Amino acid sequence: MSVVRRTALFSIVAATALVALKLGAGIAAGSLGLLAEAAHSATDLVAALLTFLAVRVGEQPPDEQHPFGHNKAEHLAALAEATVLLAASGLIIYEAINRLTSSGHAAPTVAWWTFAILAIVIIVDLTRMIASDRVAHSHGSAALHANALHFAGDLGGSIAVLLGLALVTFGYGNADSWAALVVAVLVIFAAVRLMRTNISVLMDSAPVGSDQAAREAIAALGNGIELRRLRLRGAGNRTFADVVIAVEPDTGLSAGHAVAESVEAAVRDALGDSDVVVHVEPNESRASTRARASAAALTVPAIREVHNVELVRTDNSLELSLHLKLPRDLTLDEAHAAADEAEKAIRTAVPELDEVHSHIEPLADEFEGQAIAPGEAPKAEQAVRDAAIELTGQPPSSVVLRRTGRGLVAMITLNLDPSAPLTEAHAVATEVENRAIELAPELDEVVVHTEPVDGSPA
Repeated sequence: MSVVRRTALFSIVAATALVALKLGAGIAAGSLGLLAEAAHSATDLVAALLTFLAVRVGEQPPDEQHPFGHNKAEHLAALAEATVLLAASGLIIYEAINRLTSSGHAAPTVAWWTFAILAIVIIVDLTRMIASDRVAHSHGSAALHANALHFAGDLGGSIAVLLGLALVTFGYGNADSWAALVVAVLVIFAAVRLMRTNISVLMDSAPVGSDQAAREAIAALGNGIELRRLRLRGAGNRTFADVVIAVEPDTGLSAGHAVAESVEAAVRDALGDSDVVVHVEPNESRASTRARASAAALTVPAIREVHNVELVRTDNSLELSLHLKLPRDLTLDEAHAAADEAEKAIRTAVPELDEVHSHIEPLADEFEGQAIAPGEAPKAEQAVRDAAIELTGQPPSSVVLRRTGRGLVAMITLNLDPSAPLTEAHAVATEVENRAIELAPELDEVVVHTEPVDGSPA
């Protein structure tokens, strides 16, 4: 049994004992204050039973009929509890006013054991108030928090009854009825506060402070993420977040998914136990021409990759060229139709373009490869090293040769100046690739990986 359910069960036992004590003492002494407190505790007994059942329901995992879980059961129970409290307080007020405005009601009979019972009641009220409040805060239970508030009201009511009976012993016969009114007012305040809190949750209000915390967590991520919508609601000890963000329109599916996961993690860290759903949209308003064109091409299902996107301005004309990768099993006719569709999408997304030129190519296939040990292809290996030394002044830090479906492939690593612009590093890599193939025509491809000279990851 969980801590929350054990605490709720303790409340049931305590409420049952208090009802018995207050009811017995109230009948024996003829005290309306004690009878009012007995009624108050009786409502708490019902509330504790509702809380126990609600917590039990709320702990159940989501199911087909309740995909968001059962956390709101606690708030429904708390609302039902508040209704019972209001009804009980109305009866108490009616009887207290009746006694205060009419004659013939005998003053309560107060004995030493009456005060002894009240002392026990106050100790029990204080104990269960502290226990419920502590567990409610540590587990975020709305129902147990409601119980803690009611137990605090019980404590105040018990003290009021104690003072009222003490005044009765000094000859103030109506003090008991006034104490009963105090108890009823305390009950009403507790019930109204409880209703407001739980109606707010049932109406899907955002938990206090959660909106700002979530926004700050998302803003701290940076990465050009634009927050377009944030909707929060609470249920039990969980917060449900619906987030819409915008990223660069040419962001790939995997990269967009990674951004969404980072947002989910940030919101969960900020809000604690939460269910976060993130929707990613393209940010067309801040996108470059190249990004808008790439994103438009990728809206065609057959287009799997876009690269080598270049913009060229000639006189008063703006032209765009790009490479489109499509599945290998398409026919030329199917691939050409997909490319035409991509070009139309690009013209719609980027109307300032005068011409769009697309190059279609198949996606790379998986080849069976064969490792070539050092020394097995000495001419190709030496050509790669010579090309690197000739163009960079130093040999490559590694050379690996493979025979694949593309032929003989050399994969080398160059160490370059870490402060060099990326465009310069790429140009050097391209020159080394071309020079190596010139020196060793048997090489079908050279793949150059560039790293900073200090060896840190590129």
